[in-house]
Amino acid sequence: MDILHKYFPDLTDDQKEKFERLGDLYKDWNAKINVISRKDIDLLYERHVLHSLGIAKVEQFKPGAKVLDVGTGGGFPGVPLAILFPETEFYLVDVIAKKIRVVNEVVKALGLTNVKAEQRRAGTFDERFDFIISRAVTNMPDFVKWIRKNITKKSNHQLSNGILYLKGGDLTEELSAFPKAHQYNLSDYFEEEFFETKKVVYMPLKYKL
Repeated sequence: MDILHKYFPDLTDDQKEKFERLGDLYKDWNAKINVISRKDIDLLYERHVLHSLGIAKVEQFKPGAKVLDVGTGGGFPGVPLAILFPETEFYLVDVIAKKIRVVNEVVKALGLTNVKAEQRRAGTFDERFDFIISRAVTNMPDFVKWIRKNITKKSNHQLSNGILYLKGGDLTEELSAFPKAHQYNLSDYFEEEFFETKKVVYMPLKYKL
């Protein structure tokens, strides 16, 4: 938890309590259903929670905003962001049922009323969102194809509506077809070695009928 206080010193008491409970909840559920690698579970707050919150260093979601988390796995980045932005609506989807079960159990235990999680495949539904977030579920060209129709028309944030994508490494080739994509280095915000090559890729997307 110290690492969260270091970078997010203005958390409310309720947010602190929820973040503190995350560790035990995920350790308990991970022992039953493996959604986080064994080596990472002891580094949950750095490699999963803080990594997820890197998106918040790029954009602050507003009350009433709608955010879609595609391929959420065990609930990252959606669950930590839902704690940080309690007035924003988060919709978490993954194709693997057991992972969504873990997400729903964690959400229920924390009393998060701004999260809905379902077993669904991206590209199979028409709901629209201000931002679509994810953590390296596939390459960017395929991801854009999956979710292009899910962007809402009106922008209300500092950044125009679009994708906020957690990725690592050299993305030059992968993003060559997207000249409007912008890479934010998480090492500019977090000093831990883990974040040296980690990025938030932002790409605006226009509403599409």
